[in-house]
Amino acid sequence: MFDFLDVYPWLLPLIIFVGRIFDVSLGTLRIIFVSKGAKHLAPAIGFVEVFIWIVVISQILTQANDLISYLSYAAGYATGNYVGILLENRIAYGIVLCRIYTQKSGKDLVQTLNKMNIGATLTHGTGSTNEVDIIETVVGRKEMKTLERTLNSFDTNIFYVVEDVRTKQNGIFPKRRNILTRWRQGK
Repeated sequence: MFDFLDVYPWLLPLIIFVGRIFDVSLGTLRIIFVSKGAKHLAPAIGFVEVFIWIVVISQILTQANDLISYLSYAAGYATGNYVGILLENRIAYGIVLCRIYTQKSGKDLVQTLNKMNIGATLTHGTGSTNEVDIIETVVGRKEMKTLERTLNSFDTNIFYVVEDVRTKQNGIFPKRRNILTRWRQGK
């Protein structure tokens, strides 16, 4: 399969490095999809991840017997972790619960969120120094940046906590856009 490495042996560390980046990045994504309950996507990613790993390991065991190949393996692993985290942040898969604490009128914030088609629940509480309004909302991770901007423009002293949520049911959630809605006529 890799007979060309006999002619170009300097390519082996590069193949090992790149292979490990792909394999570890996919592993990071697979773990995230497993934790989010994506039972069809995680096994497919796992298959590709292990296939790449087996190919890389077989080359290391048969041809790589120098320090540069071993360092390429380790560097690919480290880089793959970093790339996996970047990909996960870019994909922003899943939903989050945002619990918001403000000393301003929570009712106004709930109305602002409702105008953005984001459902929210308001409760009142007592903080360490004052009365506070506590607003909870569930949004997709992709919408979190927009929500953060809205919260910070509403109250510069706002405090909020974000938690991962595995599932959601029955609520007010923005309609999901898909690629086909661009070309649908009349809707």
